[in-house]
Amino acid sequence: MLEGFGNFLLKELKELVRDPKILLGMIIVPLVMFPFLGIVMNYAMKSAQEKAAKAALIVVDNDGGYWANNFTETLQMAGINIFIESDVVLSDENITRLLSKYNVTQILEIPRGFNDTINAYLSGQKVGIKLNFYGVLSTIGTFESMGSSAVDAWVEQFNRWVAPNVVAVEKSTIIKGEVKRGVDPAMLSGLLMYQSIALPVTVMILLTYSVQIAATSVAMEKEEKTLETLLTLPMDRLSILWGKLSGSIIVAAVGAAAYMVGYSYVLGSIMSGIPANINLDLAALGLTPSFYGYLLLGLSLFVTILSALALAVIMSAFAEDVRSAQSFVGYIYPIVFLPSFALMYLDINTLPLAVRMIFYAIPFSHPIIASKAIVMGDYLTAVFGIIYVSAFTMIVMYAASRLFATEKILTAKLKFKKMGGRGGKTAEELQ
Repeated sequence: MLEGFGNFLLKELKELVRDPKILLGMIIVPLVMFPFLGIVMNYAMKSAQEKAAKAALIVVDNDGGYWANNFTETLQMAGINIFIESDVVLSDENITRLLSKYNVTQILEIPRGFNDTINAYLSGQKVGIKLNFYGVLSTIGTFESMGSSAVDAWVEQFNRWVAPNVVAVEKSTIIKGEVKRGVDPAMLSGLLMYQSIALPVTVMILLTYSVQIAATSVAMEKEEKTLETLLTLPMDRLSILWGKLSGSIIVAAVGAAAYMVGYSYVLGSIMSGIPANINLDLAALGLTPSFYGYLLLGLSLFVTILSALALAVIMSAFAEDVRSAQSFVGYIYPIVFLPSFALMYLDINTLPLAVRMIFYAIPFSHPIIASKAIVMGDYLTAVFGIIYVSAFTMIVMYAASRLFATEKILTAKLKFKKMGGRGGKTAEELQ
């Protein structure tokens, strides 16, 4: 039963591994891409930890008692750089003024009655008190909530030293200069992370589909020898190019829309599981794109898809058949997946300058960068991305149009040299 299966399997594996297109696309690229992603993630995490450790904190001591001083000294002993204010009513105006005065992003208020409450607890009464924490939400990233989480750790440490569970924290978030009371920065950051994953996933799906469709469309014409006939028709060759690009965009958009419907359902399910009293309505908090923001995001996505399609058409023009074309466009995927995976979890501003420049240079990064910037009200970054990707697209489109305007579109071929022979050896291997 299944006689010769082992030899045939061995032959197939050898042929596949010897194919440079498969070797590069499926083995070497992942071995380079994922370690690089790991390095970037590790660097960003360490940077966030160092930033949290060096972050300054304003402590507004409105109590002034022994335990308030003890808590402040506990923070100083932990190596936290603090600025102390006292007798300040933390209205919205005063919060903004203090943050601007000390150029920090966090305020912790020790309220009146702090000392009396702890003394009452130590005397056997079941009482508790809350500190008030205010944190600025400046960007969207996995490590953005470290400051808020650090406050929980400090309070937990103080509770362990003094009395369990006597002190808790009431958190508020400052979003685009407005104080949103009762909104936990850590929970908000986590929710925004779920939202920020949607677009990179869509971009990856959309670009993957569209480049495959565009490459197959051109390669099929060459493989079936119909491209020659097509080019002899009395019509502008650029019309053929634009027709193929437009058809690919429409089909890819339909496929992406279907994926987005399913993905929106998943996100909706997550949102519906959040209790109403947590007060995390992103639209009410101003953390959803405006009409102008959606317009910029759509434009960014459109020019990015157009650039990928033009790139796929050029690459497929050098392929002999559909299989070769799909292998060629496979080399585009790393520069699609790499920024998508990295920017899904990280804020680009936290990355090293060299890595940041690489991501800015990759046109497929810009819809993801734009989506985060638009949510935070930074439209300039989105506009810069659109201009850059448009310029890149125009260059690629010009090259594609020049290729279609000449007879090179029929004769252009790019071959990879096979690593080792296949014909004679294969027959021997089967015996």
